[in-house]
Amino acid sequence: MLALVCRMGQLVLQRDYPEPIPQADEVLVRVTLAGICATDLEIVKGYVPDFSGVLGHEFVGVVEQAADSGWLGQRVVASINSGCQTCETCHKSGPEHCPNRRSLGIHNQDGVFAEYVVVPVRNLHCVPDDVPDERAIFTEPLAAALRIREQLVIRPSAKTAVIGPGRLGLLVAQVLHLAGEDVTLLGRRPDSLALPASWGLSTGLTTNYADNWFDFVVEVTGNEAGLAEALRLVRPLGNLVLKSTFAGGSQVDLTKIVVGEISVTGSRCGPFAPALRLLAGNALDTASLITAEYSLAEATAAFVRAAQPGVVKVLIRP
Repeated sequence: MLALVCRMGQLVLQRDYPEPIPQADEVLVRVTLAGICATDLEIVKGYVPDFSGVLGHEFVGVVEQAADSGWLGQRVVASINSGCQTCETCHKSGPEHCPNRRSLGIHNQDGVFAEYVVVPVRNLHCVPDDVPDERAIFTEPLAAALRIREQLVIRPSAKTAVIGPGRLGLLVAQVLHLAGEDVTLLGRRPDSLALPASWGLSTGLTTNYADNWFDFVVEVTGNEAGLAEALRLVRPLGNLVLKSTFAGGSQVDLTKIVVGEISVTGSRCGPFAPALRLLAGNALDTASLITAEYSLAEATAAFVRAAQPGVVKVLIRP
């Protein structure tokens, strides 16, 4: 099959990549649409140094092979983590933190920038008929945005900032806004704030706000400078949520976390079912987030486009 393969940080379009074979507890899915996210770009930069295989974890597809015939022909999305199902962590917390987990297109499992992908049956979620692929493709990142609401209770009166008006930040800001939060989306350039401002969201430049201005800060910039700004802006006894994953180390001074007794929460993957409900209800804008679409044969060009400043979501259609 045709697949976009990453080896040692190099992307190669391979036309004879082996088609995956599903095991008894897995299904074979024909990928109909996939999305490039910041994690994919960071893996190419070295975020997961030992990764070798097919990239990608945001996708919509149709089940082509399954032991349970009820899944055949179903249009699906799938959560990206697969645990061993036997350890204490899996039993208590689920697969996201299993020490032996596989993560689709990220860790020990081929991803979705290919014609076919294999995923466990337990990870599948059916896409409602009235949700087109171009909307369903946002299920995984929207679930990640919803994870914040699972982890923390945010007071409606709390001054909340989302730093980073990119792929995930735009979804996080919409999710918090829907919940009635006093949320401001912050960026470094006025042009990056035009889209969320058109939705009626409060926006601003990070440099225009004083130290300790916000009670609750979500950092979604994907870079070290964003973390430093988030620490500067959160008040003592405030909450800081970290969403960024990026290649390289960080030299940010963390003293304020101790002195200011700031609560820090790492936040990663989230629940697919409520994400699909929001998408089915047209509760937020996803169409405006799509910058461009490429065929799988043009996948290397799609990555170049996705890495350009101001680009939000680039899709790949096999």
